[in-house]
Order: sequence, then structure tokens, then C-alpha cells
Amino acid sequence: MAISDIVSDPSLLPVLNTSAETLEQCQKLLSLLDPSAPTSDSKETSLAAANQQKQVFSLLARLRGQSRDAIFRVRDTKQLTAEGRQEIDRLHLQLQNLYYEQRHLSGEIYACESYDHKYLSLPLIPVEEFLALHPEHTESSEHDLMIARINHEHAEREKLEQARQELLKRKQALIAENKKRKDDLANLDQDLERFIDAAKPIQKTFEKEY
Repeated sequence: MAISDIVSDPSLLPVLNTSAETLEQCQKLLSLLDPSAPTSDSKETSLAAANQQKQVFSLLARLRGQSRDAIFRVRDTKQLTAEGRQEIDRLHLQLQNLYYEQRHLSGEIYACESYDHKYLSLPLIPVEEFLALHPEHTESSEHDLMIARINHEHAEREKLEQARQELLKRKQALIAENKKRKDDLANLDQDLERFIDAAKPIQKTFEKEY
């Protein structure tokens, strides 16, 4: 498998091309410097080798620069990857928090829906009877209708409480009046007893025989 098949990053392709070209030029330089190779003119060979060496040095300098740039890009990529991973972790944690909050709210909603509200056990008058008394609530929603029925029940109970208080006052007044009459009767009994005791001498006088 060729290295170009492994490395797919476009920014690294120039490095691969320069590396391949440098390798090719190095091989040419080595062939020129090979002592076993037949040479026609040593001076011409030395000149060609010097030129070839300059090309190799130039390619190596370019390769070092490209390699340095590639390393910097790799560092930047690692930094971006780390930042991206942190962002993903943050979003994942936020998603988990939202999931827990959703589950908590679902539990709260279920608790509210299943709560045994006291108003459900109130002895309210039937809906039909209430609507007959208050036809203006015929088109009201179930929630508004329940509030109106509770308010109606509250008003009726206030009226009954006022009536109860009035009856209680009358009861207290009657109790006080009855007590006064009992006291008057008791005083009258005492007066009668004293009167009878005072009349006994007179009665004895009339009972004497002359």
C-alpha cells in the first residue's frame, strides 16, 4: 500500500511530494558518488554531484519547512480536537442535566395530577343545577367552571354562616330571657311563701270559735 493511500490530509500531500522528490534526488546524488560506477570525466562528475547536492540541500530545507508547518498544524488540530471534546463533554453534561430535570418535572406533574385535591370532595351542587342558576358559565372551560362553582359554594356558605350567627344570637337571647323568667318565678315562689307565712296568724284568728 502506497503512503499516499494512508495519508489523506491534503495539507500533508506537499510534504509527501517534497519527500519523494528529495529521495529521488538523493538517489541520483548517490549514483554520481558511487565509486564503482564507470565515469568518463571526474571533474564533470564532481561538478554534477555538487549541483545535485545543492538541489538536495534545497529540497531538504523545503522539506524541513513543510515538516515544521505540518507539526504546527497538527498541534493546532490537537488543540481544536481537545476544545471540541470539551465542548462535546459540556453539551453531554448539559443534556444529562436536562434529562434529569425532565424526569423530575415529569414526576412533579404526575404527583400533581394524582394528588387528592380537597376541592374534589367538596359537596358542590351538580353542574346542571349550577348552570341553571348561572347560565353565563355555559361556555366556560372545565377549570373556570370549577372555580365558579367553588365561589358559588363559598358565597352560599357565607350566607348560611350569617344565618347561623343570627339564629345563635336569637338562641342566646331566648336563653337569657328564659333564665330571667325562671328567676322571676323563683322570686315569686319566695314571695308567696312569705305571704302565706304572714297570713297564718290571720287564718288562725278566723278559725277561732266565738
